[in-house]
Amino acid sequence: MKKLGAVCCIALMLVALMPTTSQAVTTAEGRGGIGGFFVGCCLGLRVGADWNEGKDLHWRDLVRFIPYVNYVFGIWDGIECAQGMTTPDLAQRYGSNFY
Repeated sequence: MKKLGAVCCIALMLVALMPTTSQAVTTAEGRGGIGGFFVGCCLGLRVGADWNEGKDLHWRDLVRFIPYVNYVFGIWDGIECAQGMTTPDLAQRYGSNFY
């Protein structure tokens, strides 16, 4: 029963994240709502705020949903932050659409 509930929650989140015609505009007016709620609730305040500003979700944020693998990426992110990685560095590496 727990697996069914988890699958339903993930499916609901994915449906909420799918862009609609009203979310085609990438301004603060076009984002938010239920999609912004799920992004902020599941991935944190920084990612939720970036989502509302029109930024896309990065694969390193989405990998947090995979059990046990999320620990590896959490340690990887921590190591990069300890090395002094900043948001402009990430924007240069991955593009300004994500950061």
